Amino acid sequence: MNAPETVVDTDAIAAARPAARRSRQARVAWGSNVVTIGGDAPVRVQSMTNTDTVDVIETAIQVKELALAGSELVRITVNTPEAAQAVPHIREQLDRMGIAVPLIGDFHYNGHRLLSEFPDCAAALSKYRINPGNVGKGDKRDRQFAMMIEAAMRHDKPVRIGVNWGSLDQELLAALMDENAARAEPWDAKQVMYQALIASALQSASYAQELGMDANQILISCKVSGVQDLVSVYRALAARCDYPLHLGLTEAGMGTKGTVASTAALAMLLQEGIGDTIRVSLTPQPGEARTQEVVVALEILQSLGLRAFNPSVTACPGCGRTTSTTFQELAKQIDDFLRAQMPVWKARYPGVETMKLAVMGCIVNGPGESKHADIGISLPGTGEAPAAPVFIDGEKAMTLRGEGIAREFQTIVENYIERRYGSATASH
Repeated sequence: MNAPETVVDTDAIAAARPAARRSRQARVAWGSNVVTIGGDAPVRVQSMTNTDTVDVIETAIQVKELALAGSELVRITVNTPEAAQAVPHIREQLDRMGIAVPLIGDFHYNGHRLLSEFPDCAAALSKYRINPGNVGKGDKRDRQFAMMIEAAMRHDKPVRIGVNWGSLDQELLAALMDENAARAEPWDAKQVMYQALIASALQSASYAQELGMDANQILISCKVSGVQDLVSVYRALAARCDYPLHLGLTEAGMGTKGTVASTAALAMLLQEGIGDTIRVSLTPQPGEARTQEVVVALEILQSLGLRAFNPSVTACPGCGRTTSTTFQELAKQIDDFLRAQMPVWKARYPGVETMKLAVMGCIVNGPGESKHADIGISLPGTGEAPAAPVFIDGEKAMTLRGEGIAREFQTIVENYIERRYGSATASH
């Protein structure tokens, strides 16, 4: 019997790729390190410290850890005069350590005073985050907001106007609620909330431009904690402006819940071409490193094919054919090894972040997956011969046996990287 003809819809495949973004382009810089955001620039990864900013050393160390993990922008809390005084010293410590990551100041309630009274703080930061809901009330609001925008223009710093539904401008919300009540067919309360978030961001951005700020120096975010709420708000926001957008599911939660919720929300928006920077707002589990939020953000972008940060390791989940834990241990060992080496390898081996490895647990999919990877190993499953074929660039290169398979495979991986990617350095 003839097999039915298989037709591959190449147009559908192309349409499934993430859409091109349509935002303006902003620049956040410290020294020679210029991070371009928006337009055709890569989607950037941001994170935030949870240290007391007054503690200069502890904060600088955590910023360094986040930067080395892959965070391209790091936000710190600036909430008191003491914190503002500490910012230039944090910057100095980072510069001594060779960490040029831009620092973003997170301001609420008193940012207008801190930026005015501590010019060294304003100069040491690379960007300011302003929350319109926490700038002030009544006639003070516009004046205090203007003071922050004037500080940004004075020091030539971009700003992110970051609206959050947990601290939304209540006067604006009340006005929109009254307006909605007068409609012939009123919206539900959630729709009014969406409109209030978007209006707060866009009105604030417009006012910043009226004050003289360049539109290319303005970024926007409208953060909520529900997945479908975030998607709805950002779809509407992207349709109404071309400012670069920062994405993040605020208060995403802890562990698996926070990781899955953030991934679901950000992936949907990024696939539609919405979003220029992202942050995964995970609540760290007891004893967990702050850098976990960066790891998740990197994985989201890499899984979508938007960025490449680390060599990827394909590993099977295991089944009744793989009662041995060897493939699990080897996959983790190789993955940890690659991540640990990447800060050095980025400069030494250009392109290594695109490498694909496979660590498989039995003969069913092991050889096939290994052939698709740049380098792969198929470990013996239950009842299989105690041999592990290694495939390099699609061809079987050797078979490993004995107790030292894991150690030998790691050496093979190191030699492959040196041979394939080391030549790229030599050619420059």
